[in-house]
Amino acid sequence: MVKPVPQPAVSRMVDIAGHPAVVGVVPGQPDLVALTALSWARAVGAPALYFGYADTSRYVVEEYRDGSVRHAPIDPDTADDRWQEIHARLHDQLHAVLGGVGVPWHLVYLAGRPDRALTHLARAVDAAVLIVGTRAPGGAARMREFFEGSVAVHLAHHQHRPVLTVPLSVVDWKDMRAPWER
Repeated sequence: MVKPVPQPAVSRMVDIAGHPAVVGVVPGQPDLVALTALSWARAVGAPALYFGYADTSRYVVEEYRDGSVRHAPIDPDTADDRWQEIHARLHDQLHAVLGGVGVPWHLVYLAGRPDRALTHLARAVDAAVLIVGTRAPGGAARMREFFEGSVAVHLAHHQHRPVLTVPLSVVDWKDMRAPWER
C-alpha cells in the first residue's frame, strides 16, 4: 500500500513564536538574505537561525537528527577537502554580517538537492519558516534555474512550512515579455 504524502494542515503548523528559521545560502550571496532572516528572527523572537548550504556536487551518506549530514563527493576523483573551504568561506561571510547581532546562528553544510536538504534541516530543528533568496542575476543563474528549477518553488510545493522569498533582482514590469516574444 502506498502511503499518502502528508499535506499542509492546521495540525502540522509550526508556531512562529519560539521556533527558529532555516535560511538557504550560497557562496557570494548578497547579504540581504541573511539580514532579512535576522530581521524576521528579531521580530518574532526566534531562538536561532539555521543557515544551510546544500552542495550539489556531494550526496548524503547519512542524515542526523540535528539536521546535519555525513556526505561524500559524487565524483570519487574529486579532492575531498574543497567542501571545507566553501564551509569556511560561508561561515566567514555570515560572521561578517551577523557577528554580535544577539540572535544565535548556525551554519549547516548539507548535500544534494537544495530543497530536500533544507527541508531535512527544517524538520530536524522544527523551523517555523524557510527563507531563501531568488535566483542571482545573470544568464548563468537563469540557465541553472531552467534545468534545476527554483528552490523556492520546489520548497513551496514539497513541504508544509511557509517559504519567505527574498528578492535579489527584479525586472521592471514594462520590460516583461512573454517567452515567445523574446
